[in-house]
Amino acid sequence: MASAIARAGLLAGKVSVITGASSGLGQAMALEFAKQGATVVCADQTPGPNGNKNQLTHEIICDRGGKAIFISTNVADESDMLKLIRDSANQFGRIDIMVNNAGIAPEASEPRPIWGTSLQTFERTWGVNMRGVFLGCKYAGSQMMRQERNRGDGRAGTIINIGSILGVLGKPGTPAYSATKGAVIAFTRAVAMDYAPHGIHCNSILPGFTRTPMISAMTENVEIEREMAQRHPLKRLGEPQDIASAAVFLASNMSDGITGLNLSVDGGLHSQLSL
Repeated sequence: MASAIARAGLLAGKVSVITGASSGLGQAMALEFAKQGATVVCADQTPGPNGNKNQLTHEIICDRGGKAIFISTNVADESDMLKLIRDSANQFGRIDIMVNNAGIAPEASEPRPIWGTSLQTFERTWGVNMRGVFLGCKYAGSQMMRQERNRGDGRAGTIINIGSILGVLGKPGTPAYSATKGAVIAFTRAVAMDYAPHGIHCNSILPGFTRTPMISAMTENVEIEREMAQRHPLKRLGEPQDIASAAVFLASNMSDGITGLNLSVDGGLHSQLSL
């Protein structure tokens, strides 16, 4: 077992809600937030990767001495998101950090050009990747405005949205996914301006190709993985911990002067002329 959760840290005393917390980037952020002292509400449709009862994020945190619960949530469902925010605030008294991470990428395993993309696929992707972010920002932010500001850093709250570098760069075969992540980028900027007078920070993180179950169809092939890594100036794929560390920075008082930022964590991919 890993070492026990530290009793103090950059997020000590904060209450965080993380969607899509059962696997991939969400699980990495949940574990790191707990390590930094935050209470973590793990929201997802199932509590473990593909229902794996041996890898339940909230139980891993509790086993390490942290504090976490699981709330079953479909982020595309307004009633589910309302319940998530209400139940989290009722149980812990407040919400300091909201991470809108849940997302799907149907095109990751089977890229399709626009003429081969069904409306059903587009609407399903939009429902999770953008509607879920909208609902999380709307209801978590409303809860934060009702709270007293955190005495530790003076913030009323922090919202972090997980976008993607594909919301900036074009990649063939990903019209639905790229569109939703591009929307997250513009949406984050607008929401940051709405919430700034209320002391709520809103930023997003734009991962590059990161080693998660979402791109497993590509990374399971050694040659494809090597070729993908070589596209990055740092010559490696991203790791979930890269995103978790960036999220801690944006959630902590180290980023007190930052809002409306779309932070690329992509190994330099964004700085190139093309993929």
